[in-house]
Amino acid sequence: MSSLLNFSDSPSRVVIIGGGITGLTTAYRLHQLIKKNKLPIEVKLLEASKKVGGILRTENRNGFLLELGPDAFISTKPWAIELCRDLDLADQLIKPNLDNPRSFIVRAGRLQPVPEGFYLMAPSSLWPFLASPIFSWRGKLRMMMDLFLPTKEVNIDESLEDFVVRRLGREAFDRIAQPMIGGIYSANPKKLSLQSTMPQFLQLEQKYGSIIRALMETMSERSSGARYGIFRTFHQGIQVLVNGLLNKLPVGMVETGSMATKITKMVGPQKSGVWNIEINNQGKDNLVADQLCLALPATQMAQLLSSDAPKLSQLLESVSYVSSATINLAFSRAQIKHHLGGMGFVVPAIENRSITACTFSSLKFPYRAPEGQVLLRAFIGGALQQHLLDYSDNDLLNLVLADLQDLLGISGQPILSQICRWRGASPQYNLGHLERISQINLAISKIKGLELAGNAFHGVGIPDCVNSGNKAAESIFKSLSSDMNKS
Repeated sequence: MSSLLNFSDSPSRVVIIGGGITGLTTAYRLHQLIKKNKLPIEVKLLEASKKVGGILRTENRNGFLLELGPDAFISTKPWAIELCRDLDLADQLIKPNLDNPRSFIVRAGRLQPVPEGFYLMAPSSLWPFLASPIFSWRGKLRMMMDLFLPTKEVNIDESLEDFVVRRLGREAFDRIAQPMIGGIYSANPKKLSLQSTMPQFLQLEQKYGSIIRALMETMSERSSGARYGIFRTFHQGIQVLVNGLLNKLPVGMVETGSMATKITKMVGPQKSGVWNIEINNQGKDNLVADQLCLALPATQMAQLLSSDAPKLSQLLESVSYVSSATINLAFSRAQIKHHLGGMGFVVPAIENRSITACTFSSLKFPYRAPEGQVLLRAFIGGALQQHLLDYSDNDLLNLVLADLQDLLGISGQPILSQICRWRGASPQYNLGHLERISQINLAISKIKGLELAGNAFHGVGIPDCVNSGNKAAESIFKSLSSDMNKS
C-alpha cells in the first residue's frame, strides 16, 4: 500500500473512489484541466477490484468477441462521442449493420417483427401497426383511442405502466412498452418513473394531446433503420473506451485492488474540509484528500458516508438496485433454423419466459464471430425476475437454452458460452426519483469537498456516465482553483 501514500507535497489532493466509466472519466477530465492550467493538484483513483471499467468488459474467445456488459452507446447524447474524439478513438467507432434494421417481439411463442415506424410504445405509421399480429384488433382500437383522450396534469410523477395503460391501453403496455422500455432499465414498470426516464413522452402528450399524433408528426421523415443507426461501438469491443481512458492517465494515478472501507471528515483548524480515507480496512494505510469524489453505486456511497453524513447516506440508501445476467452463446449457423433477419428480440413478461431479451450480436455488429458462426447475447434477471440470479450457472444456462431452442429452433449445444452476473448494477429510477435527487443535491451542497457521480442520478447509459464524470471533474477543479486563489 505504500504507493497509495506516496503523494507529493502538492497543496491540493483529490481522491476518486470507483474505477468504472464514470470514475475514469472524472480522473481524465480533471487531469486535462490540471495540465492546461498548470496547477499543483494531485489525483488518485481507487478501484476495489483488480480491473477498472466496471460493467464495460470485452473478452475474445476462439474468434468470438464477447461483450459482458453494454455492447454500444447512443450517439444522440454527445458526451461519449466527444470523449472518443478527445481520446483519438473516433476512427475506431463502428455502426450497426443496417442490412436488416428491425427487431422482434415474442408473441405466443413466435418472433414477430416490430411494426415499421413503431417507437417504444406507439406507432408513427398506421398501416404497419394495423397489419401487425403483435396486437389484437381490440388492442389496436384501444391504442387508437389515444388520438381522442384528454391530457393529464404534467406535474404528477406517473409510472411507465400507468402512463401507457392510460394513453394506449393494457395490451400496448403488456405487449410492447413493458419489454422495450422496462427492459432498458431492468425495472418494474409499476414503479418506474416516466418523468425520470422517458420525459419526452410526457412532453409529447402536453404539446400534441396524443402520443400517436405526436409521433406521426415528429417521426414522419425518419425510417425505422435510422433508430438503429444512432448506436456506436468499437471494432474491438466496448472495452476500447476503458483502455483509451486508462492509457491517457499518468502512471500511478490508478490503484486497483484498493477498497475504500471508511471515510471520515477531519476536524481542527489545520484539517477543516479534509477527508481521511481508510484503505482495505487497514487503519495505518490511510489517504487524506482535500476533495473526494465517489463514483460508486448509491448504496456503496451510503455505506461510506453513514458516519459523517447520515442524512445524505439515508437518501442514497433509498436508491434501489437490481441484478441481471448477460449470457453469451455461440453456435454454428447450421444449428439455428430461424432466419435471424434483424438485431434481436425482446420478451414480454406475460410470455412467461426466463430470458427478457436476446441480441443477435454477430448480425448487429461486424467482427463478432467467425464466418459461418453466430454469436447471441441473452439477458436474464432485472426487477421482475431477481430470483433467477440465484440459480447455478448450469441451471441458468439450461433455462436460456430451452428458450432459445424453442424460439429460434436451435439444435445441439453451443460452441461456447459465457455467463456474467452483474449484482446490484442497475439503479432503479422509481417514482419520486427527481425529488429524491433534488434532496441529495441539497445535502451534498452543504458538505465541503464532496462530489458524487455515476448512473444513480441522471441517466444509466454510457454517455450519461461520461457527462456525470465531466461535471464532477469541473466542479472539483473549480472549487480547488477558487481555494488556491484565496490563499
